[in-house]
Amino acid sequence: MDWLLNLPIPAMTLVILAGTYIATAIIYLAVTRLAVGDRIRAFKAISPGMLPPLAVVFALLVGFLAAQVWSDADRASTAVNREAGALRTMVLLADQFPGGADARLRELIRQHIQTAVKEEWPAMARRGATLTIIPGALAQALKVAFELDPHTPGQAIAQREMVASIQNALDARRQRIVLSGSSVSAVKWGALLAQIALMLLAIALVHCDNPLANRIILAIFATGAAASLILIAAYSRPFGGAISVRPTLLEQVMPEAGGS
Repeated sequence: MDWLLNLPIPAMTLVILAGTYIATAIIYLAVTRLAVGDRIRAFKAISPGMLPPLAVVFALLVGFLAAQVWSDADRASTAVNREAGALRTMVLLADQFPGGADARLRELIRQHIQTAVKEEWPAMARRGATLTIIPGALAQALKVAFELDPHTPGQAIAQREMVASIQNALDARRQRIVLSGSSVSAVKWGALLAQIALMLLAIALVHCDNPLANRIILAIFATGAAASLILIAAYSRPFGGAISVRPTLLEQVMPEAGGS
């Protein structure tokens, strides 16, 4: 489903709506063709009371999946915010160590952000980023921070805070890479699609003797089901697709070359 989930929202909406309406039309035509003679009496014997339980199960599935994708998106955004905040703190603390160390630290932060934007973000969008690759710039920055020689109490505090900020940035990076691999599994998609198909079939059977009412009710439910699918699909990849977490905050805290 990568091709679908990476589409712009308007294109994704059209594809999902078209697919849902086509499936609905197939179910309606099949039931209408079969609803003759004894079979129509058998279809009408199906109790409309089965529709509310099916609707409840559908609502629970949608709520469960929506909660998952929204939670993943919020956690991904929080991780990026935390990483950007930690990097900005490092830039500010680096000014406490003039004489070359500050310029070296700012350059390492620049390298880390450039690598994150140009290499890690495309890999995360493909769900191909892993934790096996150590962020060299941050690792070097941590080494530089440990090697600093503070001469005042203020510099000693700044060194401790800088080390903590680097560790915070490393942990935030780890979280965003882990979250980049999250998605709605095929089993969950299959369960949701099967529930939609069952609801459409039940509606078509219950109202098989009234074609106009049947078409209206099927169209209403199909539209609502498609809207639910669009909502879940749009947020199913925290770092991929049209609605995703961008590296904007990291770019905003990137120190200028030779400056702060």
